[in-house]
Amino acid sequence: MGEIKDLKPILKAHPFFADMPTAQLNVIVGCASNVRFDPGEFITRSNEPADKFYIIREGRCAVEVSPAGRGSIIIETLADGDVVGWSWLFPPYTWNLDVRPMETVRAIALDGKCLRGKMEKDHDFGYEMHTRFAKLMLERIRALREQLIAHI
Repeated sequence: MGEIKDLKPILKAHPFFADMPTAQLNVIVGCASNVRFDPGEFITRSNEPADKFYIIREGRCAVEVSPAGRGSIIIETLADGDVVGWSWLFPPYTWNLDVRPMETVRAIALDGKCLRGKMEKDHDFGYEMHTRFAKLMLERIRALREQLIAHI
């Protein structure tokens, strides 16, 4: 898959940005870039600065926790279309989990610092982003709950 220069059509079609007003989508596009991660790299690393979130375009990645003395435990697998990360949105802006590619991952990176600045200036945009991320977090917590219940 070659690099895509105009990310607006991809982001506009993504369910996370569904029905977002055009002006707000333009702000998102202005903070977006293409990225690629290979197996062995980290997309996010626990306790490191969280300055982006990602929309996976292609590939799979493992969301992991690493309890002391237990190695890494995969708690979720994310793939095409999934959104990775919300730690960029809340102080102290550090990752809480590791995310590693299971294969080559191509994604759109959205610059958290850029977006936080835009959200501070435009509270309607900030509300829109917080609402979308709150829904995403609720979906992930529900999925984790179901996974935990299945293993009890």
